[in-house]
Amino acid sequence: MKKNFYYVRHIILLALIFLFSINGDCQQVKKESSVLPLDPMVRTGKLPNGFMYYIRHNEEPKNRVMMYLVNKVGSVLEDEDQRGLAHFMEHMSFNGTKHFPHNELVDYLQKAGVRFGADINAYTSFDETVYELPIPSDKPELLQGGLEIMRDWAHEALLDPEEIDKERGVVLEEKRLGKGAGERMQRKYWPVILNDSRYAVRVPIGLDTVLDNFKRPVIARFYNDWYRPDLQALIIVGDINVDQIEASIKQQFASLKNPVHERVRTKYTVPLTGKNQFMAVTDKEMTTTEAEILIKHKAPEQRTAEDYRSALVQGLFDRMLSERYAELLRQADPPFIAGSAGISGFMGGLDLYDASVQTKPGELEKGLKAVWRETERLKRFGFTATELERAKTADLNAVESELKEKDKTNSGSYVKEYQAYFLRGEAAPGIEKEYQLTKNDLPEITLADVNSLAKTYITATNRDILILAPEKDKSSLPDEVTVNRWLKAIETEDLTPYKDEVSKMPLLSAVPVTGKIKSEEQNKDLNITTITLSNGVKVLLKPTDFKNDQIIFSSFAPGGTSLYSDADYQSAANAAGIVTAGGVGNYNTGELSKYLEGKQVSVKPYINERFQGISGGATPQDLETAMQLIYAYFTEPRKDSAIFEGAIARSKAGLTNRANDPASVFSDTVSAVMGSHNIRRTGPSLEKLEQINLDRAYKIYKERFTDAGNFTFTFVGSIDTNVIKPLLEKYLGSLPATNQHEQAKDLNIHAPSGKIERTVYKGSEPKATVYLVFSGKYDYSPENDVKMDAMKETLEIRLLQRLREDESGVYSPGVQESTTKLPQQRYSFLVHFGCAPQNVEKLIASTLDEIGKLKTDGPLQENVDKWRAEDRTSFEPALKTNSFWLGYINGQLQNSQPIEQISGYNALVDRVNPEGLKEMAKKYLNGDNYIRLVLLPETSIANKQ
Repeated sequence: MKKNFYYVRHIILLALIFLFSINGDCQQVKKESSVLPLDPMVRTGKLPNGFMYYIRHNEEPKNRVMMYLVNKVGSVLEDEDQRGLAHFMEHMSFNGTKHFPHNELVDYLQKAGVRFGADINAYTSFDETVYELPIPSDKPELLQGGLEIMRDWAHEALLDPEEIDKERGVVLEEKRLGKGAGERMQRKYWPVILNDSRYAVRVPIGLDTVLDNFKRPVIARFYNDWYRPDLQALIIVGDINVDQIEASIKQQFASLKNPVHERVRTKYTVPLTGKNQFMAVTDKEMTTTEAEILIKHKAPEQRTAEDYRSALVQGLFDRMLSERYAELLRQADPPFIAGSAGISGFMGGLDLYDASVQTKPGELEKGLKAVWRETERLKRFGFTATELERAKTADLNAVESELKEKDKTNSGSYVKEYQAYFLRGEAAPGIEKEYQLTKNDLPEITLADVNSLAKTYITATNRDILILAPEKDKSSLPDEVTVNRWLKAIETEDLTPYKDEVSKMPLLSAVPVTGKIKSEEQNKDLNITTITLSNGVKVLLKPTDFKNDQIIFSSFAPGGTSLYSDADYQSAANAAGIVTAGGVGNYNTGELSKYLEGKQVSVKPYINERFQGISGGATPQDLETAMQLIYAYFTEPRKDSAIFEGAIARSKAGLTNRANDPASVFSDTVSAVMGSHNIRRTGPSLEKLEQINLDRAYKIYKERFTDAGNFTFTFVGSIDTNVIKPLLEKYLGSLPATNQHEQAKDLNIHAPSGKIERTVYKGSEPKATVYLVFSGKYDYSPENDVKMDAMKETLEIRLLQRLREDESGVYSPGVQESTTKLPQQRYSFLVHFGCAPQNVEKLIASTLDEIGKLKTDGPLQENVDKWRAEDRTSFEPALKTNSFWLGYINGQLQNSQPIEQISGYNALVDRVNPEGLKEMAKKYLNGDNYIRLVLLPETSIANKQ
């Protein structure tokens, strides 16, 4: 179903849970009359060999199509000698097929404007392997090429032994990236929470012993057994002719054959044992103490109208419970750093009630009891009528908004829906039917319906308790008997029912004194209206038809934290967050959350180094609420000492063991070096938290928002100018203006000059991280910015070929560039990758060699052409999004650049050539300002000595 009611809130399992899928064969037969029909807008069919297809015409985005090959094939199907080969097979599909031998597939797609990794991609899970290909659809030859690729992926991989050997290193490097405290601890607790099922021993990444040593016949056996048409589906959604695509699918995929001796596709599950389990796991690199109570249940189906109603009930349950836990964090002394509970999808045919907590150091008992206390309160007393009505309103508004956007829905959304339908039998009736069901069902759902879920899911059997903690705390961790005693104590406490305190006051304490529109200017070419209000506020309006029910906005004024001393910096940098946490107008944050729950609106102030402003979005019907919030954040900010103290306490607790984490230590080092060790660029610390003063932060916030006359607002989306203009006059035209017209200061903080090397030795895993940075002064211009992007992309293409494909030394090398006009014209050019420690020097040398070739020879013309094609493929759809225009307009205005500049962008792209990029590389990658930053494991120190 399109509406996903699982609010996944795992603390412990978040690293890999997104990869896990539940086999989708229905567990019981239901009457066909009750099963929800498939969305009538999708053309579906089944070929005689069992191959399924789903085709839908959709023009969001225009001239684009998404093709997915979905296989009911994953790591659970591997034999013992194949552990890791389901995922390896996914890699091999890119390394040689019938029509695209060796690496020709990636090369072909790059020339067509499809980026490897960002666009063309795939993933392997326990129960599924999915190949993704978004391509332009306005070129018939490319559309047919896409279908040919899908046909090759279905069962035309060559599995060349040489390519297999080259890919071993890439897969092992991908595996290396996941190593660390989380992965080490998971290996210990995974068999427990998965009840020693097949899922516990078939993690998709596999075993080194298999990946290093398997021969072609072993992976070919997996491929021939499982890559077969009766386990496959092709999903195509986009700006295409459905009849033509269907004819092509029938022609190309009917020839696929199932194996003569077909293996049974076993449906594996995680069994429910009826037992309770307990496990405490520690690791020296773990930074926090966390506990999780997982109560496992057989997952309900989502096929019928009755199932849909059940999903609605569960969504209401989770929404209301989530808000209760959020309230706990708003206390003066919150009992934990983070805590939550709810019903969520798991794997192997199960879902679960999951209560989790991240506790302050030494307060595991207090934190776990606090989480369980709310669970027990819910079980004992249930929810309240007012909570339920708010949740119903929020759900109905959400599905109404989806209905309004039905002709603007991105193709990717439909693809995911049909994928779930094929894999898990999850109903996909279409938004019209879902709206009808929601509208009919919601009014009939009672408190008894929702409260019954607590009794169903919060049980005393099939319950696992998992504790993860730093190794240094191992001796102080409780045993199973102790934890059960804690929970039993809560279950016998004299609890009181939850009180749903709702404010009936208006949001604003005073009615704004309406201002006036002073002037209007029209930019007909870009369809932008610039309005100046009587208090000096400038407003840019760009009505669009990209979405039917969306208006987004942002504002800015110069100043920011740059106007404050280092002593005030922490207060200034956190001021907006502190005010937001305290609520606004007549409402504290809890009251505000409840007030906004049934509305589609989001408004948030910010203060960064050079600007302050307010950003957000709303549906047209909730636009006035958004305007009221803007006005309130300017004129009626609040400060809440209790929430402030609680937030500082949680932040301090979260920093206690930060130094245990290699990634955090390296990140702090990178920030410090790149910021010349300025105090505003170094990592977080307890000392910095102590510098945050509530009164000073509140005063700074008010100073930043006291002169609205210096603000510029931009609104983009489904704007009715006749409706918005009175709102602008009332809520923005009434804002106070002092006409100070402050400007941001140049703090002169930037990357240091010269050649610098820093090596951080942290962590126990044999993994390294490399950052190579070129930086310095820059000749800022639109033309140079385009060239810088082209230089980045052409270098990344070469590094992908050399470091990954040729040398098998990395999984995914990356190149990033950034340029600034203000406060100084500067640039930064970064190459980064992860690798084995012993390969660091070799791979850095290869990288510098490729950079050297850029300076002496320039990039290959074909790589420039690939960049140009990729840029156009991504740029054209971006022009049809509200977020692009909001970001572009604000960026141009903040840089004092003309907003008409975009009209010349394609011409700049056309003029890029290898010679021009060679000159850019010689100038900006000359090595005069070169910073090398490397993270190595602690064992490397001994090796170095």
